[in-house]
Amino acid sequence: MVFYFQTVVNGRQYSLYMGKDKMENEDLLRWAWPEDVWFHVDKLSSAHVYLRLNKGENVSAIPEELVDQCCQLVKANSIQGCKMAAVDVVYTPYPNLKKTGDMVAGQVGFHKSKKVIKVNIEKNNEVWKKLEKTREEREVDLQAEREGRDREEREDEKKRQAIIREQEKKRVEAEKKDKQMRSYQLMDTDPHLTTSNQFENEEDAERELMDDFM
Repeated sequence: MVFYFQTVVNGRQYSLYMGKDKMENEDLLRWAWPEDVWFHVDKLSSAHVYLRLNKGENVSAIPEELVDQCCQLVKANSIQGCKMAAVDVVYTPYPNLKKTGDMVAGQVGFHKSKKVIKVNIEKNNEVWKKLEKTREEREVDLQAEREGRDREEREDEKKRQAIIREQEKKRVEAEKKDKQMRSYQLMDTDPHLTTSNQFENEEDAERELMDDFM
């Protein structure tokens, strides 16, 4: 079971989601999307909250308001953190999460620590309660959703590459035609170049001259 939350920031719709328990967190860790951003209370047990960014967005450009909403949600879903006035929250792009065989369920590490961002937040129940009103519990096939997303991305890339190939073909054809046109123009303007019509006229004149001598 996965809990989903919806929010709108700067006119853009965003989805946040988290697992019901640590075993579901394992499924989320395996099948989250590359554009997702992972949030967790630092050094305390808490829910794993994922923010799904829109296409073209990246972690460095997440609006501050949206970061705060994700942090408030993860803080509220920490047994210890929810009782504290302020906590540190860490977040990082999903692809930066690392899971090794010796880690227990729900435990993760990072590939690159420099990609982990830490913020300190104070409790703001208004923000959390507003998100809670959008909570929706769903039974979802996370693997099927991820595979469908990857399939669509591959199809989009094929279309993009087809467009690039077509544009390159047209560019080459245009360059070829332009080169031929410049060649014709050179023949028309260069007095040292003789056209086929000039050759024919000269041959006719020679024949006429020979006829006069005979």
